[in-house]
Formats: sequence, structure tokens, C-alpha cells
Amino acid sequence: MNFAEVNLFGVYVAPISVIMTVAWLVTIVLRRLAVRLGLLNRVWHPPAFVFFVYLIVLSSMTLVIAR
Repeated sequence: MNFAEVNLFGVYVAPISVIMTVAWLVTIVLRRLAVRLGLLNRVWHPPAFVFFVYLIVLSSMTLVIAR
């Protein structure tokens, strides 16, 4: 498991920030899909649900990239 800095237009950033951004974009797509299917109307606390989906996506991506 070797995470090296990522060069974005001459600025070195931590790889977790890139992973967090991609996970955020994936979560936006999943949230829009959940709204379209009516899933967010059925959960008790929609912001908490979206946050936990983000955590699941972020940790899954980190585990996949680490291997």
C-alpha cells in the first residue's frame, strides 16, 4: 500500500483528497438516483443516510485502491 502525492497542475495534493472528491461525485449520482426512486422519502434522516452512503463509498474506494 503506497499512496504517493498526486500532481494536479503543478500542485502536489494528498491522494486521499482526490479519492474524497471522486467519492463525493459518486455520492451525488447515487443521491440523485435515490431521489428519483423515492428512497430518500422512506429513510428516517435523509442527510445522515447520504452521509453514511458517502462514508461507505469512500472507504470502499480506499480499500480497492490500496490493494
